[in-house]
Amino acid sequence: MNPDCERIIEVLDGWLNSRLDAASTAWVRDRQTVIRTGDKRGLFLAFGMVPRKVGKTDLALTDTELFAADQARPGWNAKGWTVDQAVRTLFVLSFPYQDASLFVATLDQLFGTGEVGELVALYQALPLLPHPSAHVLRAAEGIRTNIPAIFRAVAHQNPYPSEQFSEDQWNQMILKCQFIGVPMSPVMGLDKRANARLALMVTDFIHERQAAKRPVPPELWRCVGRFADPRALADLQISLTTGSVAEHRAAALALSECPAPEAQQILATAPALAHDVAAGRIQWTTIDEH
Repeated sequence: MNPDCERIIEVLDGWLNSRLDAASTAWVRDRQTVIRTGDKRGLFLAFGMVPRKVGKTDLALTDTELFAADQARPGWNAKGWTVDQAVRTLFVLSFPYQDASLFVATLDQLFGTGEVGELVALYQALPLLPHPSAHVLRAAEGIRTNIPAIFRAVAHQNPYPSEQFSEDQWNQMILKCQFIGVPMSPVMGLDKRANARLALMVTDFIHERQAAKRPVPPELWRCVGRFADPRALADLQISLTTGSVAEHRAAALALSECPAPEAQQILATAPALAHDVAAGRIQWTTIDEH
């Protein structure tokens, strides 16, 4: 389903109208008028000039404004967006998109020549763009980067991967979080997209770390619980009693999610943790809190 681009533009307009001065507003409106005619050169020039014309301050959106974003496009979370990112998104959405091949080709040119700041704006705007299925390979390219800011733009607070990625692409993104050193918790759809193949790959990674006496990132167990096999259960039993408090809590939560009777037997060996899980005092969003 295509996003409602005009509604999204209205939301962006509202944010910018209350934050830009008269000169910046006039420049944005003038460039937007040119871009709406399908002037590719006008889009490329304006896209690059945005930070110099409007600055890079945080939008600092209110709860009401964030709610409006989610209403315009379910899953759209613009918390942390900056003014220049909003304007760049506005310009891309203002380019005529009825001709899918022209729109995608134009977008490819922006991606192909973009510097880091421009790529961040483009990748985090993925869920807002028309013809969503046409951008999957481009998004997959974004998760192959070793630049954390670009990777986060695709992976964090972005509903696009959960909605559009294949299982292989999704699993690659989740594992890449560990290798690039960014947290998994801001990834949208973690529980919905959990799968047996990912659980097996994560278990292999955890097993290697335990064998090397290295700490296990607690959030990894979130991908395993529902699909834990006997080897994973053995590793969970280790994490339940060794390592950090966060590892103990994560192992307990993963065991509670596993349907195998053996999982509940292992969890019962740590009654305090089992009680905290049952009482709702341990959640994936709070496993590091103790």
